[in-house]
Amino acid sequence: MTARTPPIRHAGPALAAPSLAALCLVLAACSAEKPAPDPMAEQDPVATAALNDQIMVDPDLANQNEANAALTGGSDASVPPPNATPEAIAAARDDAAELVGGMSRMVAPPEAKPSAGSAASPILTAAARAAVSPGGADCANQVTYSAAWAAKLPAALPVYPRGATQEAAGTDKGACALRVVTFQTPVSVDDVLAFYNTRATQAGYSVEHLLDKGEHVLGGSKDRATYVVYVRALDNGISEIDLVTSGK
Repeated sequence: MTARTPPIRHAGPALAAPSLAALCLVLAACSAEKPAPDPMAEQDPVATAALNDQIMVDPDLANQNEANAALTGGSDASVPPPNATPEAIAAARDDAAELVGGMSRMVAPPEAKPSAGSAASPILTAAARAAVSPGGADCANQVTYSAAWAAKLPAALPVYPRGATQEAAGTDKGACALRVVTFQTPVSVDDVLAFYNTRATQAGYSVEHLLDKGEHVLGGSKDRATYVVYVRALDNGISEIDLVTSGK
């Protein structure tokens, strides 16, 4: 592996959602953008370098771990969908409220800003940090695929209560501390955003809320730890989330 990340490399056909490889494409798209100068980015040369360079993307990476077919990229048939009964939705929301100290403490995020060029720079910086380590290593290319990574998310940013993990990957090699988890929940997009906004704020993270082609992006940082949450509503009413965290 070279020190400088090579250009995007497409090694196969696009994978059907949900796919962690597809999320890497999102991060790669972020890294291809060149936002206007941003104080956070200027103070972090590693993040700046990642934003202005391209991250190698190999869609076949998601198929390397065949020991658990439920976690291979594009394989959603073997992962049971989340329980979407009214009782299950109410139970999930109640559990989420308990984690933030009660429903009265659940706070919606700031109004979403459109994702366009430099307006997204803080989120892009967080995404870039999630793909590289403080030492400049390419953490995204060192991940292993296992459901166990969903249980190793930072305590402040867990999978939404009762969420159904579709795929998970991560690495703790060297200076890396990267987690990437895709999961689904029957609660609304607004419920998901409020939960992560509240949890992040309570834990001392900054929060920014963007809207990119119908997909909500919530992200921020605390010291060198960062997170990015991508939330979208599927046609069947289920909310699908990509949760990326980096740092400790």
